[in-house]
Amino acid sequence: MGPGAEHRRRGPGERAGDWNLVEGVGRVTRLEPSRPRFGSPAHRRFSSGATYPNIPLSSPLPGVPKPIFATVDGQEKFETKVTTLDNGLRVASQNKFGQFCTLGILINSGSRYEAKYLSGIAHFLEKLAFSSTARFDSKDEILLTLEKHGGICDCQTSRDTTMYAVSADSKGLDTVVGLLADVVLHPRLTDEEIEMTRMAVQFELEDLNMRPDPEPLLTEMIHEAAFRENTVGLHRFCPVENIGKIDREVLHSYLKNYYTPDRMVLAGVGVEHEHLVECARKYLLGVQPAWGAPGAVDVDSSVAQYTGGIIKVERDMSNVSLGPTPIPELTHIMVGLESCSFLEEDFIPFAVLNMMMGGGGSFSAGGPGKGMFSRLYLNVLNRHHWMYNATSYHHSYEDTGLLCIHASADPRQVREMVEIITKEFILMGRTVDLVELERAKTQLMSMLMMNLESRPVIFEDVGRQVLATHSRKLPHELCTLIRNVKPEDIKRVASKMLRGKPAVAALGDLTDLPTYEHIQAALSSRDGRLPRTYRLFR
Repeated sequence: MGPGAEHRRRGPGERAGDWNLVEGVGRVTRLEPSRPRFGSPAHRRFSSGATYPNIPLSSPLPGVPKPIFATVDGQEKFETKVTTLDNGLRVASQNKFGQFCTLGILINSGSRYEAKYLSGIAHFLEKLAFSSTARFDSKDEILLTLEKHGGICDCQTSRDTTMYAVSADSKGLDTVVGLLADVVLHPRLTDEEIEMTRMAVQFELEDLNMRPDPEPLLTEMIHEAAFRENTVGLHRFCPVENIGKIDREVLHSYLKNYYTPDRMVLAGVGVEHEHLVECARKYLLGVQPAWGAPGAVDVDSSVAQYTGGIIKVERDMSNVSLGPTPIPELTHIMVGLESCSFLEEDFIPFAVLNMMMGGGGSFSAGGPGKGMFSRLYLNVLNRHHWMYNATSYHHSYEDTGLLCIHASADPRQVREMVEIITKEFILMGRTVDLVELERAKTQLMSMLMMNLESRPVIFEDVGRQVLATHSRKLPHELCTLIRNVKPEDIKRVASKMLRGKPAVAALGDLTDLPTYEHIQAALSSRDGRLPRTYRLFR
């Protein structure tokens, strides 16, 4: 290179022969990119160039193979397929494309069936789930088997249903169904596992009474008040005095009556129905469980009896949440009335009414779909700044239901808070605005469809519906029922509900809590006002 040559560092990916020295004017040399020996200079052809000239994006490219898409032949293929085996067990599946599936066994078993047993058995069985079985020596072995298929497991019990569920790769379907069958029908229930479960239950009960959010405890109390000592009013959590009494013999006596094939559904989402039925026949047909062959089955078929009433727990709530920004001392009240079963036609109007009431905490974030235009927000939280919470809940079962409102405020304003809630109940039976009704219906449909985007939610919906009704209503059918709800339907179900006795649960400092008779009188009045009380001395 001559004295006037420019020095240039080679760029990444460049080879030594990619640049040539060119002698310029005044003997100054410069670098130029090399050209191929033959033909025009090298350049890259982009797809936007002259390869496919003037073809709009809406037209297919010539020479590209025609894509083949998944199609449905004729009818809509979203229906749930149900097959009943010879032993009475139902197998239900829902088509959903993807690599993973969710499947599990749902059983008609829960705390509502414990009237003749020690209360707390269902709570124990939930904690004992996926422990050692006839085929697996420990919980770790079960988890390692699931991990080979990318699987996770869970067990949940409610008042009327026990659910064992697994999400895993669809290719491991046979292994997963075999594992579920073993977990449900052949648990070892060793002394060591039962002792560990006692400790877990004890810890959960202590945690339940210490947590700042009292909603689970209040839900337990309102059921106990509404259905006193029967069915869904029985304790969902194991009472402290029963923790040491529940052993393998007690559990086996319960399992013998309630873990029978005719009370079970094997549900799957994202699996081939025929393959699922084949696996069910292989692992769940003609199998003798660990507790022996069922003899004369003694099943509690009691229908829920609504009683109404009040459950009060006086407690110092001033120190539930200590720290730099502690939650202030609050008194929590829940007032409920009997609604209806999820098998009745009025279930949909009640669901719309619950959505119309809405509510939440005073610090709930706003935004679309958050319910900021629901009645409990507009009429309660927005008008009464001292109210910390006002939320509507609807609990529904196969033979009854409960619509309730949970409210929280400073102990000195308990009376005023109860009156605000009773007024809202009375307003349910009055005129319904068309705009708020349409908003509630749209929000309910939106929530339904958005929840059913999740595979585990579809699984639970399939399992619970088939367990209760032997079939499943599809989302578009439910949306049609929601759209058909009219203002007079809301008024009718609310008026019918208000004719019943209230159920009340109260937690905290209850010095200013009105009597049950006064709350009942307010819900029977025209305006929801509590009877006036006069004190001689204050």
